[in-house]
Amino acid sequence: MIRKTISGKRLFVLDTNVLMHDPTALFRFEEHDIFLPMVVLEELDHGKKGLSEVSRNVRQVSRFLDELMLENPAQTDISQGLTLPSNQNLDDSQRATGKLFFQTTEIEHNLPKELPGYEADNAILAVANGLQQTLKDITVTLVSKDINLRIKASILGIHAEDYYNDKVLDDVDLLYLGSSELPTDFWESLKHLESWSSEGKTFYEVTGDIVKNWYPNQLIYSPGDDNSIEAIVRNPNEATADIEILNDYSKESHAIWGINARNREQNFALNLLMDPNIDFVTLLGQAGTGKTLLTLAAALTQTIEMKQYSEIIMTRVTVPVGEDIGFLPGTEEEKMTPWMGALMDNLEVLNQTDEGDWGRQATQDLLHRWIKIRSLNFMRGRTFLNRFIIIDEAQNLTSKQMKTLITRAGPGTKIICLGNIAQIDTPYLSETTSGLTYVVDRFKNWPHSGHITLLRGERSRLADYASDTL
Repeated sequence: MIRKTISGKRLFVLDTNVLMHDPTALFRFEEHDIFLPMVVLEELDHGKKGLSEVSRNVRQVSRFLDELMLENPAQTDISQGLTLPSNQNLDDSQRATGKLFFQTTEIEHNLPKELPGYEADNAILAVANGLQQTLKDITVTLVSKDINLRIKASILGIHAEDYYNDKVLDDVDLLYLGSSELPTDFWESLKHLESWSSEGKTFYEVTGDIVKNWYPNQLIYSPGDDNSIEAIVRNPNEATADIEILNDYSKESHAIWGINARNREQNFALNLLMDPNIDFVTLLGQAGTGKTLLTLAAALTQTIEMKQYSEIIMTRVTVPVGEDIGFLPGTEEEKMTPWMGALMDNLEVLNQTDEGDWGRQATQDLLHRWIKIRSLNFMRGRTFLNRFIIIDEAQNLTSKQMKTLITRAGPGTKIICLGNIAQIDTPYLSETTSGLTYVVDRFKNWPHSGHITLLRGERSRLADYASDTL
C-alpha cells in the first residue's frame, strides 16, 4: 500500500485505454505519482497480441514497465513505488520526477452493490475509491479516455479527468486556418515596400509590424474591388517578408485538368497543390468543399502532363482503424476499392469526355494506370520516391500514425492530407487530439508546407443547406 509520503503531489490512477492510446503517458505527469491497478496490467496482457496500433502500444508499455523494474535497485520495496526516470525526450518542465505505484494488496472500497468488482471498469473505480478513502490528504484522480467511466466516477464522488497531454490545442477554434484577411490600411501601414518580377511572378518585400504574425506560405488577401490582392507569404521574419501574387485558377485559361476554383479558398488550395516548392499540404473542410476533387486534378496535371511525379498513391483509414482489411479475394488494391468511393466519384467528374463510352473507358483505364490505391496497414518501412501521395480522411489518424506515414516520403515526394475534423470515427480521438490537427499545428512554421481551411461548400445547394441546418 502507498505510504503517505507524497503530500503536495497528486496521485493519478490510470485507466488501460490511456496507456493503449499513448505508451509514454507513464512519463507525462511531471512531479506527480502514478498508480496502476492490477486489472490494468491484466487488460494490457490481454491486448498485447496482434498487429494493430493498439497492440503495438501495449507491447511498448510492457517494455517501459520492464525497464523501470530493471532501473530500480533489486532491494527496492515495490510497494513503495518505482522512481520514474527523468531522462525522457521531454522538455525540462515536463520530465517525470514522481513515482509509479502498483496495486500490491487488496484495497477496501464502498462501491454500490450495483457495481460488482469483476467488471474491469468497476474494479478500477473500486481502486480509485479505496485510495481516495485511505489517502485523505492526497488528491486522487482517475485518468481515462472512457467518457462513461468518468461519468460513473463523478457520480461516486471520485475526481476524474480525460488524458489531456495529447491535446494539440485547448480549443479547436484556435487551429491555424492558413489564411488571413489584410487590414484595410495595409498598404498605408507599411514602413517599406519594394516590388520585382521573376519567372512571370510578381513579388513584394514588405516591412512592418504585421509581418511578425505571418507564417511561411500563409495565404493573405485583401477583398474589394480597389487594391484587392491574393498572395502567399514567403520568407517571413521579425522585420520583413516577401509576398508573392498568386495564380488565378478561377479563370478558364488557368484550369487544372478542366477544374477551376469556385471561391477564394479553392484558389488558395490549388496554388498550394501546384507549388513544387511545397512538399506537404493539409486541406481541411466540411463535406462538399472540394478537397478531393482539387487534389486529384492537381495530382493528374503534375503527374501525367507535367511529369513531375512518377505516380499517384491514394490511401485512407479503413474502419475499424488499423485492423486487417479482411481475407477477401483479390489484390491489396481490390480490397481497398470499397473504401475509395470518394476517389471513384471524383474521377467520374474529371473523366468527362465527348468521345463516347469507348473514349471514357480508355481515359479511365489510363487514369487507373497512374493512380495506385494502397492500404495504411502496409506502409510501415516503405520509402516512396517521386510520388504524389494523397491521404484521405486523415482526421481519423493518431499523431503517431501520421508520423509513420509522413516519414515514408523520399526525395521528390509530395504528401497531401485531406480531412474534416468534425467527422472523427476513431475511438478516443477528438478534434483537439486528431493527427490531422497535430500536423497542421506542427508544420505551420516549416517553409515547405502549406495549409488552408476550405469554408464554402460547392457540391450542391442541397448539400450546402444540409450542412448548415442539420
